[in-house]
Amino acid sequence: MSESSAAVAGAVAERFEELYGSAPDGVWAAPGRVNLIGEHTDYNDGFVMPFALPHTAVAAVSRRDDGVLRLHSADIDGPVVELTVDDLAPGSDKRWTAYPAGVVWALREAGHAVTGADVHLASTVPAGAGLSSSAALEVVIALALNDLYGLGLRGWQLARLSQRAENVYVGAPVGIMDQTASACCEAGHALFLDTRDLSQRQIPFDLAAEGMRLLVVDTRVKHSHSEGEYGKRREGCEKGAALLGVDALRDVPYDDLDAALARLGDEEEVRRLVRHVVTEDHRVERVVSLLESGDTRAIGPLLIEGHTSLRDDFRVSCPELDLVVDTAVTAGALGARMTGGGFGGSAIVLTEEQDVPSITKAIEEAFAAAGLKTPRVFEAVPSAGARRVR
Repeated sequence: MSESSAAVAGAVAERFEELYGSAPDGVWAAPGRVNLIGEHTDYNDGFVMPFALPHTAVAAVSRRDDGVLRLHSADIDGPVVELTVDDLAPGSDKRWTAYPAGVVWALREAGHAVTGADVHLASTVPAGAGLSSSAALEVVIALALNDLYGLGLRGWQLARLSQRAENVYVGAPVGIMDQTASACCEAGHALFLDTRDLSQRQIPFDLAAEGMRLLVVDTRVKHSHSEGEYGKRREGCEKGAALLGVDALRDVPYDDLDAALARLGDEEEVRRLVRHVVTEDHRVERVVSLLESGDTRAIGPLLIEGHTSLRDDFRVSCPELDLVVDTAVTAGALGARMTGGGFGGSAIVLTEEQDVPSITKAIEEAFAAAGLKTPRVFEAVPSAGARRVR
């Protein structure tokens, strides 16, 4: 654990004691994530390739046996929120507390006798940046309760329960990628995940050793229609699978894509969605092959190709994300694309190490010229997944 991580854990533990009058039973951390490639494929049973960020949600937690759940966040103004575990029900809470409470609900629904907890949280994962701050929050609570109650659940099981919390309790139709990345990633690797059977391969991804960097550019914008449009895309993908007679779009072979699109006739919107998902799954497999063969720089064009597909076929990009990608590529980046659900949030930029200052400057100047807020730019370092830190 780095000095900064130790300092955060210490501060969270100290604040917990101030709030609740005793030291926590432990402190846990779970990271946000960047998705290298494989966007909007997870809810289509497809392939994704995220890696964990050094930015984490940190939770100091103590077990309770009286059915009371007390929650507090350093990042949100307000007092401790007290809930009763027996009263937790989907849709009953529209506050930030729905995320940790939803995890408690999901564990209890799965038959685990969780009888309450005191929780204090703090997060360094940028909210609204498409870096899975909510998944980090869910997974850190799941891991803490798994440890405190001796549940014996593995990382992928904690991810499933966290996803259920967000799908059912919070009401957001997210796929499994974010929670699995937070729970299961390893430092120095990207996670090649098959979202159908949750099989995993850790793919070495050490850009610094090869003289490259991966930048995250947080545009600092989030368009208000994102959640409704996300649901529409998911429904369109499900419609496409039904029309093609497959369980999920993952089952449409890349080599048969043209024939499949022809069968969709005049369903133009569905055709676009199908084309993106099938080609994106193929891009993930190509990136894995290139990384495993040591040809890391060759993934750059695939990142650009993925962004074009997300922009033109899936239509989840936005002017700010396009500006990052176009500016970075023009300034000499090896590749760039939006990452996350879209309609704002972040883009990633693959670049030679020596080009980081000039590309960063070009992006900042392009945003200034467009009258936009200065974007937040930082290096993405593949980091460890959820773990106990104190």
